[in-house]
Amino acid sequence: MSEMSENGNMVRELLRLTAVGSVDDGKSTIIGRLMYDTESVLEERISKISITSDEHGGEVMKLSLLSDGLQAERNKGITIDVAYRYFATPKRKFIITDTPGHFQYTGNMISGASTANVALILIDARKGVVEQTKRHTLIASLLKIPHLVVCVNKMDLVDYREDIFELIKTNFNNFSAKLEVPDVHFVPVCALNGDNIVRSSSKMPWHTSGSLIELLETIQINNDENLTDGRFPIQCVICGRNDSSGVCKGYAGRIAGGVFRPGDHVVVLPDRVPAMIKSIDTFDGALEEAFAPMSVTIRIDKDIEVKRGDMIVMADNIPEVSHDFDIMLCWFDDKKLSPETNYIIKHTTRETTCIIKEIKYKIDINTLQKVGGATEIVLNDIARVTVSTALPLFYDIYKNNRITGSVILIDETTNETVGAGMIL
Repeated sequence: MSEMSENGNMVRELLRLTAVGSVDDGKSTIIGRLMYDTESVLEERISKISITSDEHGGEVMKLSLLSDGLQAERNKGITIDVAYRYFATPKRKFIITDTPGHFQYTGNMISGASTANVALILIDARKGVVEQTKRHTLIASLLKIPHLVVCVNKMDLVDYREDIFELIKTNFNNFSAKLEVPDVHFVPVCALNGDNIVRSSSKMPWHTSGSLIELLETIQINNDENLTDGRFPIQCVICGRNDSSGVCKGYAGRIAGGVFRPGDHVVVLPDRVPAMIKSIDTFDGALEEAFAPMSVTIRIDKDIEVKRGDMIVMADNIPEVSHDFDIMLCWFDDKKLSPETNYIIKHTTRETTCIIKEIKYKIDINTLQKVGGATEIVLNDIARVTVSTALPLFYDIYKNNRITGSVILIDETTNETVGAGMIL
């Protein structure tokens, strides 16, 4: 759904994208090029980066410095943490995440990609599809990122050859055909020189589908949000007084699915208390309707005991409520996971404890085969497991709702996030 500004003009649509790929495939450079060529960088910042590039003896400006924010990243020339950057064109606004390519930082990649509409998958034209390409594509598929844009980078180092681009395209399609990847696009680029990033390159006249930014401006994302299943996880309870000096509670949070309106009949979970929405408010005033992913305060017609972690849902559309379910788990802790170990599980705004009852199988990254018989899960494993929680969760399967269908696991002793899961 589109929003209107106060003067009645359409607000530019926001697209969230994440850049993934192997080490040194050019993720930070392509993000820097997008920011630089769309004139989304202050002149002062450009001057500083130009000076730094000269100090390192570079013939061209190191645009990767626009994305690499940590000193350790600049020193090592790699991405370690997730970096969020913003740029805009007359047609759209963009939030882009630069995620690590190193094997040991797969958890950071999952974190950065979890809310993306589009995944930019970087491939070095000289190397083609490698294991990390397959790993990142599999994770993008598991995360149900609706659109993949495969950027075959460093085309200048293979003389801009169409046959190499087509071979990589074929190899990628052969692999991704085994996955649930609904929408895939390919763009040959040279991020360092700006070929096919914002402007089409005369060096690759055989590519007639336009530049990367033209593609990002036109990808249809209107249907990426679940606007069918009404889901409102309660983040906090706001107590105030209404005009009659009575207590008036409001429930604040971010809509995770569907459309809510005053007068709607709803149910408050877990107690399944029926109610009706009295009003929907924001900082700017009351709304006639609100939809995912808006942050709002909902008031209902009953004064009941509600707390953080409860959920308001449409009366005729209630999610699954259960202690036991299967998830596809991505593990990113150095310490092995073993069944019967206690973890904290976080689902929307609800938090409880859980155990892994069973490891059903792991996935072989290269073949996508299911490997049974596993007794433990180690760093960067992807496996289907059965989870049992102390309190019931209110969930949808992940392919229907990426918010209410996802969980994270937290180590009870260290408070570190050790895994992320998609409910099956």
